[in-house]
Amino acid sequence: MRIAVTGSIATDHLMTFPGRIADQLLADRLDHVSLSFLVDTLDIRDGGVAANIAYGLARLGHRPLLVGAAGADFAPYGQRLSALGVDISAVHISRTRHTARFLCTTDPDGNQIASFYPGAMTEAAGIDVAAAVRRGGGADLVVIGADDPEAMLRHTRGCRTEGMRFAADPAQQLARLDNAQIRELVEGADHLFTNQYERALLLTKTGWTTEEVLGRVRVWVTTFGAKGSRVERADEPALSITAVPTIEAADPTGVGDAFRAGYLAALATGDDAARCAQTGSALAAHALTCVGTQTYTTNPAHLSALTNAAYGSANLSGGETS
Repeated sequence: MRIAVTGSIATDHLMTFPGRIADQLLADRLDHVSLSFLVDTLDIRDGGVAANIAYGLARLGHRPLLVGAAGADFAPYGQRLSALGVDISAVHISRTRHTARFLCTTDPDGNQIASFYPGAMTEAAGIDVAAAVRRGGGADLVVIGADDPEAMLRHTRGCRTEGMRFAADPAQQLARLDNAQIRELVEGADHLFTNQYERALLLTKTGWTTEEVLGRVRVWVTTFGAKGSRVERADEPALSITAVPTIEAADPTGVGDAFRAGYLAALATGDDAARCAQTGSALAAHALTCVGTQTYTTNPAHLSALTNAAYGSANLSGGETS
């Protein structure tokens, strides 16, 4: 099973603040916030949701097609991804803009304050995803991740027009998208990925109930951080998967992307929904121990061992229904 991953390609500037961000927010001064954090560390890493997912898939032996827009400064980044097995032939290179920048400050509790400069990502709407997939040798699933909003909508329409199976992963762009746009991105998706907050935001902004969402997608996967994940299908009991405990959490940035990479890798090899979520949880826990979104190392045998150690190998459809 070949997977194409669309979405942002970015450079991450990751900083750590030793205090608690919440303590710096004064309840009676929230109408006028002016904060500056003296941080302890700065790590500059390659990132972006599409590139992060593609990285994880490549580490697990797949050759994903990366579809997105980057700047001329992408050359060394692209070479590294290509060497790992990511097909970067569908990456559009801007002539005038830098690759997108993500700047994020994280405290010891995992709370974050971040800013995102789109840069070359604003040109992603010019990409014809169907043509890109054809040139790249085809794909069995197109993941539509957080990107320029117009690009996300165009990619979704392109998948529907061409009859291509797609997964909706709107992530942080849910805050930017309106009711009609979110509905368009979700309708007919093979998979819908959200975290707990995104799930609530999606339901609020669309006005849909959980049942109405499940009537429009084949599978809805929601992550709940340390509380695990949930896999839902229409007219079936929800399946709850426990998270893999992590002794030392180094950096939560990109952990959701690692979950998706693990889930999709298992999906591509024919595993059932429970095992897909378990594999995603195992890779997410492993990624959490590293600073940066593309610094962890793994391979199929390593991840299988992590998953088996956490969940066992005999009952691949294990998990609790609710």
